[in-house]
Amino acid sequence: MERFNLKGFRRFWAIAKSYWFGDEKWKAGGLLLLIAVFLLGYTGLSVVLNNKRGVLISALSAKDEARFWETVLVFVGVLVAYAPLMAGYDYLQKRLGLEWRRWLTGRFVADYFGDRAFYDIQQFHPDIDNPDQRIAEDVKNFTQQSLALLLVVVSSVLQVIAFSGVLWGISKNLVGFLVLYAVLGTLVTVGIFGQPLVRLNFEQLKREANFRFSLVRIRENAEAIAFYRGEAQEASQVNNRFMAAFENFKKLIIWELNLNALTNAYEFIPFVLPAIVVAPAVFSGDLEVGKVSEAQGAFVRVFFSLNVVVARFSELTSFGAGIDRLYSFAEALNHLEPEVEAVAEPSASIDGSTAEDSPKSIDHPTIAIETSASLALKQFTLQTPNYQRTLVENLSIDIPDKTGLLIVGPSGCGKSSLLRAIAGLWHSGSGTIYRPELDNILFLPQKPYMILGTLRDQLLYPNTSQAVDDASLQTALEKVNLANLAERFGGFDAVEEWGDVLSLGEQQRLTFARILVSQPEFAILDEATSALDLANEAKLYDHLHHTGTTFVSVGHRESLVDYHQVTLELAEDHSWAIKPASLATADL
Repeated sequence: MERFNLKGFRRFWAIAKSYWFGDEKWKAGGLLLLIAVFLLGYTGLSVVLNNKRGVLISALSAKDEARFWETVLVFVGVLVAYAPLMAGYDYLQKRLGLEWRRWLTGRFVADYFGDRAFYDIQQFHPDIDNPDQRIAEDVKNFTQQSLALLLVVVSSVLQVIAFSGVLWGISKNLVGFLVLYAVLGTLVTVGIFGQPLVRLNFEQLKREANFRFSLVRIRENAEAIAFYRGEAQEASQVNNRFMAAFENFKKLIIWELNLNALTNAYEFIPFVLPAIVVAPAVFSGDLEVGKVSEAQGAFVRVFFSLNVVVARFSELTSFGAGIDRLYSFAEALNHLEPEVEAVAEPSASIDGSTAEDSPKSIDHPTIAIETSASLALKQFTLQTPNYQRTLVENLSIDIPDKTGLLIVGPSGCGKSSLLRAIAGLWHSGSGTIYRPELDNILFLPQKPYMILGTLRDQLLYPNTSQAVDDASLQTALEKVNLANLAERFGGFDAVEEWGDVLSLGEQQRLTFARILVSQPEFAILDEATSALDLANEAKLYDHLHHTGTTFVSVGHRESLVDYHQVTLELAEDHSWAIKPASLATADL
């Protein structure tokens, strides 16, 4: 982790500037200006209150009743203005933080789903752990803490300006000592505690996220774990992740213990020193007794304003760790230009790999994708994303419209990987894929995907905004042998955890119904009927033929041959063969 330096500030500004200079800059600037006005008013009232507190004590000491009650009335007037001022200031700060979070979250969500970055991060950026936490928690903390710290700095500057004048009028020596003491304390605190606390806070965020994710996995895979009777193993995994967070937190609180011991001792001086310095002038009669209270109040305000780094150092280290996590995430999403180091070297990613190692580096060939009315592969070679293994070599095939292609071969030979290339998820290799726009292709992956939403949403996904009447949806359900599904759950607008309440076979039939509802020009099926009995499989493919959709299937069952016209057989040595489906049964 980095200490607090210009690099850390550059990372902060790289994330923050797009909001403050973007399309909402006037709204954001207006709210910030209004907050500054409220803050200025608060500072002015604080100076008045500090002065009148001293006057109140002097009046009591001198037994000046008229002066005492006059000062009390001023106090009441100031407090009447002070209460709504602080309430308004607090509201505006929270509102601006909320607006900033809304904008920044929207940007991260858009870029996370743009160009399928969510898939690329999972596949090619293993160092970017828990993107869900980075969007949900780190963005919230970044906006809230950024604004809070900014206003603390602004408030500190205003208070130093306002109260230094008060303090200078009482004792010039106090001002000189205060500046020297604040600078020394800041340097010692940052020098000793900076790097360890940032590192430990960064690690804590990561380990807490890993612990939370391990619990989410249990919920998502509860049935499989129950079948395996894997409770003991899963409990051990969860406990191990918790203990990792626990042990790191123990180290963190030890460092914070030492920091608190230093700051508590360091912050004791302001409560004693002003009285010691001003006392001789009070004893000699040159100053009123109330000036001791006024000097102490002004000294404390200036002291804590100058020592904002020391006083909030624990918050700053946690904030710095959050910046690092959010910056690396934004970098992976290509929000940001890579940081330029002083020495010209190959650009490195967060995990230390250089540009030459990247799967999308220009030093490696990539598969070209051309828009076409039909589906074809020309001189197509497919490699794994790290280019270390060739799966398919120099394949050329045309798929006639309204026909079916079955891809077969042993496990691990690249069948599903070929589908990933057609979908544009894998680019490593050479040659050209001719295909329609992805809007005209519907992919059914190996594991059925049930979205969060209604039964209607399940059937229309991914085009949930299209208008399809209930009768058409019911017809599609009947064709896939789920005729009573809508009635069973209370209609097409019912919301359930569909992945939990439906069996795997029901999920596969439901996702197959998406083809019947949307009737795309092309469909890609990756073992989409593996959980079905042969009768249901035959019925689904029969309906698929009648839609006129061109389809490509991956599968192992011999029964699949009957529903396709052509078979592409892949081998482990990256060779291939194209045969009429009736002649291709050996590799099923």
